[in-house]
Amino acid sequence: MRNKNSNHEYEAVGEFVRIFQRGARWYVNCQIDGKQHRRSLKTASKKEAQRKARRLEAELLEGRYRDEPRAPSVEALVNEYMNFLRTERRAKKTIVKYTKVLTRLEDLTQRQRIASVDKINLRVIDAFRGERVDAGAAPKTVYNETVIIRQLINFALSRGSLNTDPLKGLKITEPKPTPQPCWLPDEVERILAASPEPQRWVFIVLADTGMRISEFAHLTWEDVDICNNVLQIRPKDDWRPKTGDMRAIPMSRRVRELVASLSRGHRGVLTAPASRRYPKGGQRVSERRLLVTLKRVLKKLGLKGHLHTFRHAFISRCLTSGIPEAVVREWVGHVDRDVIRLYTHIASTVSQDAMKRLSAGQSDKRVLNQGERASGRSGSGPNSAQTQH
Repeated sequence: MRNKNSNHEYEAVGEFVRIFQRGARWYVNCQIDGKQHRRSLKTASKKEAQRKARRLEAELLEGRYRDEPRAPSVEALVNEYMNFLRTERRAKKTIVKYTKVLTRLEDLTQRQRIASVDKINLRVIDAFRGERVDAGAAPKTVYNETVIIRQLINFALSRGSLNTDPLKGLKITEPKPTPQPCWLPDEVERILAASPEPQRWVFIVLADTGMRISEFAHLTWEDVDICNNVLQIRPKDDWRPKTGDMRAIPMSRRVRELVASLSRGHRGVLTAPASRRYPKGGQRVSERRLLVTLKRVLKKLGLKGHLHTFRHAFISRCLTSGIPEAVVREWVGHVDRDVIRLYTHIASTVSQDAMKRLSAGQSDKRVLNQGERASGRSGSGPNSAQTQH
């Protein structure tokens, strides 16, 4: 059968479905709800085209057929997804990270001449990963960026932009956490003693609370509860804590004394001093400047680490001091169980002291046993004599 308006030869497959060939590819034509639908069967085999057409016919008769939506362009979906993240009030840092990753994906798809999202398949993911590895990205970074792309496709599926998952079968294996630098308690005290003010004040809070640097930067006087002796970590303005974990952290004695000594002239608990750019002061403390100061101090002391190491050291000190894990989590917020094992840095000196105590106990026991045996031998004469008597 030939359509009057085209040169295609149609072959009926059932009551509603017809197939035709265009070039090497086979296509299907059918009527659904009074509208004509035509799409590729993605095969050059007539036998395979007939099989797919019969399955389509069965789905139509049973009412199971879902029309395949026209997949949006990669650019359009990325824009829609980023707008969604903004309406969800995701942190600015998250928005920046997602933007960088999805911009790389757009660049790759443009170079591979991939126009629509349904063409982002496993080969595209492999190419993306390969480029990131060649660029020197860490395994954890490659993993996180792959998860972001997976989330983009999941978003398209949830919005009905895709009926089928182009990344079906994708396996994303999270790399094992890598050991991080960790300072012993006395090393933390040396760092604090060697740090200049006002940076030292920031380091004291980080060292005694385990809070993240972003949490400290957004700490306001409204978050300071002197009566209950806690600092409250909670969302405000356009920021919220990582994973949204609101919590209250008890203040150590020196943190309480420090907070009591600070001026309340600005909303932030500890802000940057006045400068030419900000003559009135009150700006958030610069993480970059804090890191520069810390690196300078660490170099002088011969130590390694970064601002987040204060958090590592705090969690490690808590756990090695016998504070229950549940309490530590309550103080520091969300920590993955695998990660918290990493945080349990049994420092070499702590480990050595524990072994010395264990060895000392064994030595005391050996001495006691030797003494008992010696006492038994020396008393054998009188005891045996008494027995003979």
